[in-house]
Amino acid sequence: MAETPRAWRTVLDHLERELGEGRLGPGDRLPGERDLAARLGVGRSSVREAVRVLDVMGVVRTATGSGPSSGAIIVARPGAGMSTMLRLQTAAQAFGVDDVVATRVAIETAVVGTLASSSDEVRSLESSRELLARMEDNLLTPAEFLALDARFHLTLAEATGNQVMLAVMGGLRTAIEAYVQQGITRIDDWSATVARLRAEHAALLDAVTAGHADLARTCVRDHIHGYFAQLRP
Repeated sequence: MAETPRAWRTVLDHLERELGEGRLGPGDRLPGERDLAARLGVGRSSVREAVRVLDVMGVVRTATGSGPSSGAIIVARPGAGMSTMLRLQTAAQAFGVDDVVATRVAIETAVVGTLASSSDEVRSLESSRELLARMEDNLLTPAEFLALDARFHLTLAEATGNQVMLAVMGGLRTAIEAYVQQGITRIDDWSATVARLRAEHAALLDAVTAGHADLARTCVRDHIHGYFAQLRP
């Protein structure tokens, strides 16, 4: 009997169950291609397709050879698959930039609210302050400044220790990166804009480190909406 065109979904669903029920976990090697194909009644090409999907999603790492690092090993890189999915879906216009920005606001207000409510040790945020200092360089091109800006926001998510927040943040930033970079041409006075962005970053970080959660949430919300308002055609 001919194999169905989407037989690889059978493999993917099986592996999802194995992961969900704890029979497979980070560091484990997936069963061999021949074994999975025989067990699930699918072709080996379907097994390979399912493993490729898991690789792109950041769930496994694949390597050829016969050593201890060969084969497909579960690594669970949480941000990899989400970044890829959001970037491709945005490029394909599956959802609009406005929706992505609104989701980013929701996540980032949660990030800064969490940090501002945390202990003083968590709120030290030295890496974030170092990035703010680097953004003071007047020789930075707009693209270089925005790259540091993106990294600054990610360091805040990293500081929460919440891997889900970080993965979503990374995916959202990646999804709108091209839109942000292309939008530079719509800004009439970059010098005034960069001065405002620096001030907003500093005010946001001050609110977080001072433990003012409501103010921090307001700062990041106004900061994101204000910049994207400038990019509209």
